[in-house]
Amino acid sequence: MTLDKTIDLLNEKGELRIIETPLDIYLEIPHLAYAEVKKPNGGKALLFTHPVDHKSGKKFDMPVVMNLFGSFRRTELLFGREVEGVAEEIEKLLHMKPPQGFKEKIGMLGDLFAMKDIFPKKLKTKGSCQDTVIQGESVDLYDLPILTTWEEDGGPFITMGQVYTQSLDGNLVNLGMYRLQVYDKNHLGMHWQIHKDSSHFFDQYQRAGKKMPVSIAIGGDPLYTWCATAPLPYGVNELLLYGLIKKESPKLVQSITTPLFIPEDVDYVIEGWVDPEKMVLEGPFGDHTGYYTLKEYYPALEVSAITHRKNPYYLATVVGKPPLEDKYMGWATERIFLPLLKTNASDLIDYHMPENGVFHNLIMAKMKPLYKGHAKQFMHIFWGSGQMSFVKHALFFGEDAPKLTNYEALITYALNRFIPKCLFISEGITDALDHSSPESLIGGKLGIDFTASYSPSAPVSIESSELLEKMRALIPEVQGLTQYMRHTANPITVVSVNKIRPLKECMSVLEELKSLVRIVVFVDEKKNDIHNPYMLIWRVVNNIDAQRDLYRSETIVAIDGTLKTVLDGFTREWPGDVECTPSVVERLKQLSLWDLDIKLENKYQL
Repeated sequence: MTLDKTIDLLNEKGELRIIETPLDIYLEIPHLAYAEVKKPNGGKALLFTHPVDHKSGKKFDMPVVMNLFGSFRRTELLFGREVEGVAEEIEKLLHMKPPQGFKEKIGMLGDLFAMKDIFPKKLKTKGSCQDTVIQGESVDLYDLPILTTWEEDGGPFITMGQVYTQSLDGNLVNLGMYRLQVYDKNHLGMHWQIHKDSSHFFDQYQRAGKKMPVSIAIGGDPLYTWCATAPLPYGVNELLLYGLIKKESPKLVQSITTPLFIPEDVDYVIEGWVDPEKMVLEGPFGDHTGYYTLKEYYPALEVSAITHRKNPYYLATVVGKPPLEDKYMGWATERIFLPLLKTNASDLIDYHMPENGVFHNLIMAKMKPLYKGHAKQFMHIFWGSGQMSFVKHALFFGEDAPKLTNYEALITYALNRFIPKCLFISEGITDALDHSSPESLIGGKLGIDFTASYSPSAPVSIESSELLEKMRALIPEVQGLTQYMRHTANPITVVSVNKIRPLKECMSVLEELKSLVRIVVFVDEKKNDIHNPYMLIWRVVNNIDAQRDLYRSETIVAIDGTLKTVLDGFTREWPGDVECTPSVVERLKQLSLWDLDIKLENKYQL
């Protein structure tokens, strides 16, 4: 389904909001999309019909489309079927057994015949994505309405590009999604992180001293874009998922100036070559962690051609603090890849990635524990499985636990059986976007085993105001305090501080309050509302390294969720968190376009 037909479908279903007011590609369009996705049920898909660039005075003919996947309903509309049904189909394929009789053989033939449409089909003709071809000196990335999302971004970034690459020998292909910074009219930064497949391909070209071909598609069937995010094993073509879901072969055509094949019906294709000898400073960029990722050297693409359909659309997304469009894309990934995860962990029942854990920072799983240490075994399996290896904090529950998305019941269940012995601290690789570990790409991992049922003793319950005074007497830096889950055996005490020394110097004095507290979480007073648990979870799982920031005794667990500086012996640069530009928000309000409830503005700390 092409992007124009997708827009017609969403409009027909009442899932499209059309913005005809001319808005700037610098901050205005992405800020409005950032607010839209934070509405209940994800708001609506957005079609900006008159994007402009106030800085250059340029008006763009092609509309900008955003928030396509921004709800559960829209995600299933774009898939054309129920997401859970895709997972069931994959599970059936994984458990396919040799047929025992003639009837079973006939039934299997039907299943195998249906699989013929999984594989991409290469066409010998040109595609509609090549209706217009721009090459040589005429190439100009600034002719596309590429957005600058945040004030401190290093420039405009393509945020929903399908990046097609192949191995040096051409035997393996990859489809990934990486942010792409516009440096000038014909150069893009290639932010493929060290753990990604395209980066592995790049290493091959670098060793051979050869330039690497890259083709970047934008738009087309939205499912191409989701496939680009799919965590398939190395060497497996992500477009196989398209065929499996749609029951039709994706039709590919060869790029004009590279050997790479791309879907024939995408809206734009940016082709080019990466010189392995040239690395360019990329960033900063306000990323999906809600923090800016800092400047770092990455390869750069020299654009050799731009092709597009007649009357193309430009597809983009916005990233920053949760909830975001990737919440719903991640939900589809979570459901569809459960059967594949079970192949390594057969006693896994379910798993869930809360959106305010921004995927790699927090995962919860339900399992059937069969023996002592089974949950710890699962922790190692997760931390050694593809993109799951980036997960920093993993919580494991037994089969009798509440549903993983029933947070209130699940937390109550966990806190009524938790003792500090449940914690397991390890070390492993971290996502390149992680900012809190003492060194880049490696850091602490925390696993919590809730499968065993302990009988913790609850503390004496006192009012928060009284506990605050007792805490201040021991730790003068304390500014505020509140308590959560006081009805459980392990209430959570959140303490805001104005830090003037390493908090690890304060941890041991908590033992003087062991009759009153069980789990204590410290956060900075600045930029934190201790009465906003949604954003507190986001902040804390972003800011901690389990090896450095956890204190535990026989009865107390304390967590340092503050930002780290040289005061803590932290030598890396700590990034700022993403925030909207007030003047842009005010202009959008004056235009009567920004209609997000003020309560939600405050909750999500825009």
